[in-house]
Amino acid sequence: MRSLPLPLALTARLAPVAVLATAGWALSSGPDTSPAATDKTPPDTAERSASAPATEAATKTYAAAPAPCGSLASKTIASLVPGAKAAGKEIPSTDTDVRRTCSWHALKGYDYRWLDVSFEVMASDEAAQKSYKERVADRSGGGDVPGLGDGAYSVVNLTTEDKQQTREGTVLVRASNALVMITYNGSDFESRKAPSSDTINKGAIKAAKEAVAALSNGQD
Repeated sequence: MRSLPLPLALTARLAPVAVLATAGWALSSGPDTSPAATDKTPPDTAERSASAPATEAATKTYAAAPAPCGSLASKTIASLVPGAKAAGKEIPSTDTDVRRTCSWHALKGYDYRWLDVSFEVMASDEAAQKSYKERVADRSGGGDVPGLGDGAYSVVNLTTEDKQQTREGTVLVRASNALVMITYNGSDFESRKAPSSDTINKGAIKAAKEAVAALSNGQD
């Protein structure tokens, strides 16, 4: 079996830190900076409010991001990324309570596969919904994924460099105040073709379903 060099684009993907840099995940929520309303509360009501417990504080369904490298079953990883170690590799994060990502990649024979699973926990459902809508708006050519989280969107794109095709699928899911993002791509270095759109899309959605389940299980 002859060995073939990796195209420059795919060689660059073998640096997980670069993947994290391109992911560009940043919190879109922040403190409320709106001016306070004029206090017109009657004295007796104010006294009752001051003594009552603060029950109106917003609660978050998900307080922290789960361990991403444990979010998928071993058989799923073996199916989607043949030859990859089931343990995966977690990408360093500046705040693991908020944002965590795990990557699996392998070259088996001439077939190359790469899979990322990312979790991001935001301050509220509203903040997550806003970020979800903005990220979906930045992508085109995809469609909604029914029955997954509180909203899910998938898109598949094909790129070609030095006559080598790579097909990449992305699935973005919102579940309450959390976002789950799956990136899955592949190439065949013998035929120089990419896997079919159906193969990549179904693989990304399968990973997304397991990742969302892992997010919920982490709260049990």
